[in-house]
Amino acid sequence: MLATVHYSNRAYEVDFSQPIDISLAMYADGNSVNAFYLPKPEFIPFRYGTTVLSRREGGACNCEVLTIAPHGNGTHTECVGHISTERITINQCLKEFIFFAEIITVRPIQYDVDYRITKHQLESAILHDTEALIIRTLPNDSEKMTQSYSGTNPAFVDADALDYLREKGVKHLLIDLPSVDRETDGGAMLAHHAYWNYPGSPRLDATITELIYVHDSIPDGLYLLTIQIASLETDASPSKPVVYTLSHLT
Repeated sequence: MLATVHYSNRAYEVDFSQPIDISLAMYADGNSVNAFYLPKPEFIPFRYGTTVLSRREGGACNCEVLTIAPHGNGTHTECVGHISTERITINQCLKEFIFFAEIITVRPIQYDVDYRITKHQLESAILHDTEALIIRTLPNDSEKMTQSYSGTNPAFVDADALDYLREKGVKHLLIDLPSVDRETDGGAMLAHHAYWNYPGSPRLDATITELIYVHDSIPDGLYLLTIQIASLETDASPSKPVVYTLSHLT
């Protein structure tokens, strides 16, 4: 399925039959990526009385009860409700689902025991003015797909770098780290606050998607992005971001 889209006074062709999934799935067998000491996903057949809804256990059908913690289990998309005192949900905030996005690759810089992405790195790497930005960090080995990040002090993003993205008009930030903030920061969550401009003038239409995985075979550049979520009235939902290659039309 081919379509023509326009960005910055240029026409591009996009093939919707060639999606590139950059999400990480949740598994019930313990192989899911995990962070912040949150429990791993559980998918358990529903039972009532002597009936079990599992075909493998002799039931009439499969019907599982899912227990998940989106912020630490697989790819998830969150809204300002993650840090607000008010109840704000991702289902209220994410109202559009297709965006032009730029993929960039950065290597976090070491400062003492921390690895951080700086404002200067983003200023140097970003080449397009898009409303969505996808950040791949280095190193980028496949261990990211099953990594247990709890207690490892993973890389994060400086708050002034998130100020910069907000001022540039980035509304949808996607990153392969468990959080844009330091794992342990005393609850300050400065990068989240900077990006969502909370509590001053909260950006209700801005999202952060964490724990993605962008394979090395996907080059940096301009893409069409879709973000798919479940219709959950909570601050974050498991999500499936998918990108499509854009071919410039002369």
